[in-house]
Amino acid sequence: MKNLHCIESSLPDDIALKIASFLQVPELCALGSCSRFWSEICGSDFIWESLSRSRWPFLSEASSSGWRGFYVDKHKEMAARAGAIIKFVEGCCSPCESLEVGDFLKAIEDLWEMQFGFRDVEVLLFKPGLSVLLNLLGLHYCINCLNVPVEYVMEALLECKISERQVRVQWWKLGRWFYGFRLRDESHSRCISLADLALAKEDKILRVLHRGAIHEVLRIQISAVNTLNPPWPCQISPR
Repeated sequence: MKNLHCIESSLPDDIALKIASFLQVPELCALGSCSRFWSEICGSDFIWESLSRSRWPFLSEASSSGWRGFYVDKHKEMAARAGAIIKFVEGCCSPCESLEVGDFLKAIEDLWEMQFGFRDVEVLLFKPGLSVLLNLLGLHYCINCLNVPVEYVMEALLECKISERQVRVQWWKLGRWFYGFRLRDESHSRCISLADLALAKEDKILRVLHRGAIHEVLRIQISAVNTLNPPWPCQISPR
């Protein structure tokens, strides 16, 4: 502790501020709890304004009560909105953790109306403790609504340790007409990781999800994949 105090007393404030400015919120809070010196540095408006504008780039208003308090209040607001999305999706899921595309696209619309940004998705929906369907929801929203560059999306998936989580997308198409007769409806299924979706290795899947059940597509079902217990027994016949 004595050595730490010596380092702090010899470290110029501007250098300490520069060091703290490279940290993300969890590390910043941890460093700020080490001593009074670091508490003052890590509570700087300069740092928290930068974090706020980085997370919410379209932020126009300035904070009158301090940027740290603004960040905390804004985070709580977005976390509550994310909680509403999570509750909606979990309520729509079947017991075997599958979701109809109409409910999936409704949740996407809600994210857009709630003005979720990329960092909000990364912090609140890219959690390994959440269902992979919610991870997919955030991924699809970032790619198709926010147009986030793929390298940023991949970095977030890897950082959150969800890149290899898998989903199964199944869709049923109206049978084609052949010499005046309509053939049987067609069933398609793909199992794919979130990383492969982000890298567009199966861009057809993203197109299917984006279009939804329209025209010749009768139904689309999205399921979580558990390699130890595949979801096949829970399949339901197309409506």
